[in-house]
Amino acid sequence: MSPDSAKYLWDAQQAAAKAQRFVRGRSFDQYLADDLLRSAVERQLEVVGEALNQLRKVDAATAALIPDLPQAVALRNVLVHAYATVNDRLVWGVVEQHLEPLLRAINALLPTDDGD
Repeated sequence: MSPDSAKYLWDAQQAAAKAQRFVRGRSFDQYLADDLLRSAVERQLEVVGEALNQLRKVDAATAALIPDLPQAVALRNVLVHAYATVNDRLVWGVVEQHLEPLLRAINALLPTDDGD
């Protein structure tokens, strides 16, 4: 795996983990009531989508191993370009249901410290 591929995977991993951490112990109603929380989660999802989009450009073979990569990139595009139409329930659903499987897929692809 190229250093660029590993960097994009690491960036996506870190951002996804942050989004999970931000909402841990929070309800959807708390999420809706907290502008700062919503902004922080959306920003991390933007980073996930952009990192995966860049991965797709530099290493299509590795990118193809990540389930839902096109959806992550599409969500990033909505958050960035169609921000006025962001569906909060959809974003919450992504964080609750899709980030963990995405993180597992990314973690399986990231090189380990032992030289893999």
